[in-house]
Amino acid sequence: MSTIILDTLEFATKLKAGGFTEQQAETQARAIAEIVEKQLATRLDVEAREADLKRDIHESENRLEVRIKELEISLRKDIEVLRAEVKRDIAETKAELIRWVVGVGVLQLTIITALQHF
Repeated sequence: MSTIILDTLEFATKLKAGGFTEQQAETQARAIAEIVEKQLATRLDVEAREADLKRDIHESENRLEVRIKELEISLRKDIEVLRAEVKRDIAETKAELIRWVVGVGVLQLTIITALQHF
């Protein structure tokens, strides 16, 4: 992290003006300065983290785009397989229907012919 400038002298002076002893004020000022320096994020820290997050988001977007394209390709293949299966099923059903129609027609002709002989 970058260093934060805290005017410890001014802070200690204000504490002394508020009733702290010189030792208390100086100790308090040093403690606050250490805490600020160790824990407070600077603008550069925030900007660096923001850049990291943007990079991570961009990488995630790229991975998602690749995965979506893979899924689209897979889905198109699945659709083509299903389309071929449906066409085959329709053709089989059509052939079976024709067999039934022809069979019923032959049966009708046989019945008509048989009835004519009576």
